[in-house]
Amino acid sequence: MARQHSTEWIRRYWDRSADRRTIGWFERRFVRDGREWVASRAHGDVLEVGIGTGRNLPFYPADARLTGVDLSPGMLKLARSRATSLNRPVDLRVGDGVRLEFADGSFDAVVFSLALCSIPHDDAAIREAKRVLRQGGRLLLVEHVRSPRRWVRAVELLVDVFASRLQGDHMLREPLIHARSEGFEVDELERSGLGVMEQASARKRHVDAQP
Repeated sequence: MARQHSTEWIRRYWDRSADRRTIGWFERRFVRDGREWVASRAHGDVLEVGIGTGRNLPFYPADARLTGVDLSPGMLKLARSRATSLNRPVDLRVGDGVRLEFADGSFDAVVFSLALCSIPHDDAAIREAKRVLRQGGRLLLVEHVRSPRRWVRAVELLVDVFASRLQGDHMLREPLIHARSEGFEVDELERSGLGVMEQASARKRHVDAQP
């Protein structure tokens, strides 16, 4: 079983890694246009959970009023610098994706971009996203997931043994299972990179009117 690190361990890891995180090869090979895909679909009041160094910032539409949370102050420092260079207003805060400080129904969209793989309890993060979303709001994901191909899954399993222990990075999660169990309706879904990357848009259902 993959090792489950604590939230504090994850925070310390990403703080140490903020200035030396290099994922360029992975982005080119697997993520490709995934960041642009999710960010371009976010409008209105938008929350990005696990915003990291702000790699999605160039892709958000002009009408998006951005808030970003991350466990790592070191990552947020780089995100602030990026936002300044882009002249992009964004409210950046230290925060935990499973215990968000926002009121119910605060956002029109919640974005996770390569974040649910390292949040210790991804199911709780999806639940919090649902809570802070308005009715009809959109959950937007680009994540690496369990591949439907057996031989690829075997490679993922091997990588997961090391990645989960050394980085708190889980290769075999399937966040849409949690999203569907929370009642989200998936309206867009794309897979790429041998099935290891998933891009998804899901709507929070409107509560039926009471008689």
